[in-house]
Amino acid sequence: MLFLVLTGLFAVSNALYFHIAETERKCFIEEIPDETMVIGIYRVQMYDPRTRGFMPSSPGIGMQVEVKDPDDKVILSKVYSTEARFTFTSHTPGEHVICLSSSSTKWFSGSQLRVHLDIKVGDHAVDYAALAQKEKLTELQLRVRQLLDQIEQISKEQNYQRYREERFRQTSESISQRVFYWSLAQLLILFTMGAWQMKHLKSFFQVKKLV
Repeated sequence: MLFLVLTGLFAVSNALYFHIAETERKCFIEEIPDETMVIGIYRVQMYDPRTRGFMPSSPGIGMQVEVKDPDDKVILSKVYSTEARFTFTSHTPGEHVICLSSSSTKWFSGSQLRVHLDIKVGDHAVDYAALAQKEKLTELQLRVRQLLDQIEQISKEQNYQRYREERFRQTSESISQRVFYWSLAQLLILFTMGAWQMKHLKSFFQVKKLV
């Protein structure tokens, strides 16, 4: 079963959890500007009927993660373990579909799984604490780096908004043209039918010698 959630937000962290059964596939849509890093972090729990709660799952349970870009091209497809972190960078602006599914049915024998998922987009996907340690940045340098990343992300979002507006304008123009041509076709059909009816009635009256 396919389940879609539309987020439509940029540069944010979306934390949620969902339940998944055997062979079930759940997908989420993220609208992402181009050249934007996305990080997904998930953790799987298994339902325990004895406690009627969700417990940490066994290490053998794997999750298949698949990401498709707006052109339906697969940019990530990999099997991860019970807890994992996956990363990808968008190269095309638009709706990216992120799908998760259990990679096998025999590992949990019909038990329901709860998957905690956190999707971080843009500058929220950057671990600035680790970056500061790696590059030995001062607090001021780190803050400047964060501000520069935020400005860059805002610029990407503005470009994406312009891209969406252009796509919407093209779609609106296309619909308007189709409505115009359909109305014109209807008028031509009505005119043709009216002319045919007039000719038919004239022939009928002539046969009946009414005119």
